[in-house]
Amino acid sequence: MTVHAALPSLLLLLACSASQPLRAADTLREAAGSRLLFGCAVATVDLRDPALSQLITSQFSCITPEYELMPEKVVDERGAYTFEAGDQVVAFARAHQLPVYGHMLLWHFVTRAWLFADAAGKPLPRAAALANLKRYITQVVGHYRGAIKAWNVVNEAISDADGEYLKDTPALRAIGPDYIDQAFAFAQAADPDVALYYNDYNIEQPAKLAKTTRLITALRAAGRRIDAVGIQGHWLIDWPPTDVIASGIAGLARTGVQVMITELDVDPLPRSASGADLALQEHGSDPYPQGLPAELQRRLAQRYGDIVTTILKAPSVTMLSIWGTHDGRSWLNDFPVKGRTNHPLLFDRALMPKPAWNTVVAALKAGARP
Repeated sequence: MTVHAALPSLLLLLACSASQPLRAADTLREAAGSRLLFGCAVATVDLRDPALSQLITSQFSCITPEYELMPEKVVDERGAYTFEAGDQVVAFARAHQLPVYGHMLLWHFVTRAWLFADAAGKPLPRAAALANLKRYITQVVGHYRGAIKAWNVVNEAISDADGEYLKDTPALRAIGPDYIDQAFAFAQAADPDVALYYNDYNIEQPAKLAKTTRLITALRAAGRRIDAVGIQGHWLIDWPPTDVIASGIAGLARTGVQVMITELDVDPLPRSASGADLALQEHGSDPYPQGLPAELQRRLAQRYGDIVTTILKAPSVTMLSIWGTHDGRSWLNDFPVKGRTNHPLLFDRALMPKPAWNTVVAALKAGARP
């Protein structure tokens, strides 16, 4: 029996094993080898914890600042810039030779209103909004020129609604549908050497895949450089199927871009849909405040192993990043149900590797072999 044929049984066996202290050779980055970069999202609060900092540097091979480079953290309501928090994460990465993926230059949820609207909330004239966008991107990308491996230029701009291409955002209302084109142009001018990518959730699924392909094609037709697309990968324990993930990756790769899985987590708790539409809030109980039952832990581990095995079969995927460091630092503790105790990552709240960590390491080792 080949290694690949035996992998599902191996993953199940490992998933059922109890969490154990890490050994020096047991790291995600070593298991991934040169096949891809395996990263996580990091915030300054993580860096103040010596044990967590050590976990980050030993396990991961790249980092994404979780929120320190978001527009509302970088510029205030008066237009004054502050880079202290972002600089801390970038300095940490530089000290440990970890590439940084900049997250993000434009996202309607965290963009200051004045960039695209006047004091009364009305859209600015196109020229004024474009000038603001150019100034912002030039300032931020210029500040980190040479320190960032790739920039998420525009985040979550594609509509989830049937028959609608782009979301109705302040940038769209002020500038028009070419605001994404303009943002990529400004970023490329500010740092011609940095990689540029578009990032979104559920774009591996057919409806949004078609719209994302349309966006990539339009950017290329306009002469813009788009190097990669980030599939966020905020997936459920039973959705989407791995064949949908595989076909989505293949569809994006056919446009000629690299593909990254930028924000992977697997939600083991019930909710209505995969993805990360922050406008959706749900109500529900807190079923597992002390941890997942063994069977659900096993299912979570199997799901992670299946996902990573699927991803590794796609040569276009160059980076995979977990969205967070451990269960206690996951955004899913507050989404879609506020305050619900969640357990979606590879390390638990005590920084111990979970069965899912075992299956991911096994899948990485198998997938990294020539």
